[in-house]
Amino acid sequence: MSAWLRDESPHRRPDILGLLRDESRHQTAYVTPAGAEWLASAGPYPRATRSLWAARPAAPSVLPCGSAFDVVSAPVVFGRRMLDRLWCDGPGSGPVAEHRSRTLLFAAPGTAQRLPSLLSWEEWGSGRGSAPPPLLCHGAGDAVTVPPLTPGPAAGPRWLVAPDTRHPWLPGPEVLLWACVRAARAAARTALTT
Repeated sequence: MSAWLRDESPHRRPDILGLLRDESRHQTAYVTPAGAEWLASAGPYPRATRSLWAARPAAPSVLPCGSAFDVVSAPVVFGRRMLDRLWCDGPGSGPVAEHRSRTLLFAAPGTAQRLPSLLSWEEWGSGRGSAPPPLLCHGAGDAVTVPPLTPGPAAGPRWLVAPDTRHPWLPGPEVLLWACVRAARAAARTALTT
């Protein structure tokens, strides 16, 4: 058992990893204890992050990008198309969340720096609407709001693919470029047929 789970103060806090273990038996869209450890490792003070989660497990958090993960933010519909491509035709995805009409794809560190240049290099063709909508790439020096570890308010951020391991596979810039190109071309084909 981790040292941070042992509460030596007279005021007992809830065991957040115990709560997550119970939740993960019934909900696959919520963070597992190992996933919570990975998320906490993103910040400079993982212990403080875990304490905050123990006090407020249903509250969203703000975590820095660039060390454990980068985040690529796409408009919700286009982001869902990218996610479909990743799962139907590709290698799958890392954690994915939705927040304020955006799909947040967690990616390998360094992706935020490299993906924009790959997207500008890509030849989108003359097909109208074949280029993707603008993507926001969050890397070193940026922070993102992540959904709560346990279910929060219905209107807040939510996990589509929750972190479930201490070392999740995270797509790099080339994989996200591949998904983006396929999602944009599929959207263009759909627009032409309607």
